[in-house]
Amino acid sequence: MQNRDNRDEKKDRFEDRVVSVARVSKTVKGGRRMSFSALVVVGDRQGTVGFGLGKAGEVPEAVRKAVAQARKSLVTVPLDKETIPFLVNAKFGASKLLLSPAPEGTGIVAGSAVRAIAELAGIPNIMAKIQGSRNPHNVVKATFLGLKQLKSIEEYMSARK
Repeated sequence: MQNRDNRDEKKDRFEDRVVSVARVSKTVKGGRRMSFSALVVVGDRQGTVGFGLGKAGEVPEAVRKAVAQARKSLVTVPLDKETIPFLVNAKFGASKLLLSPAPEGTGIVAGSAVRAIAELAGIPNIMAKIQGSRNPHNVVKATFLGLKQLKSIEEYMSARK
């Protein structure tokens, strides 16, 4: 019983946010088949965040599948004084992203997809600029590539020795 309670507690610490929902149609012999795809970000506001893509015939089922996938792709974000330690450039597809540390009190200055990720990762001060395509799928993937590049200042200094 104790083990089950721990799992429920672990699941409850994550919040999820739907970044985009798209209605997708496939043309078949008898007409069109409609389905939905959902892009979801989950995080615990303490440095852990992930994203997932779910596809299903109904929106709630697509969101549930996306949340399940997002919990499997979690990334830990190093923080330095309530912001990211270094400036990061990332690119995915035609989306280019610049993530920059911000001074205390700045808040989150970013577009909607990057803002959702920063809030759920627990980064209170960050500046971001999206260049090129603003497709939410590519922006989310570029953001995660950028966050994976980040190292804590201690890791960075030990690598320089």
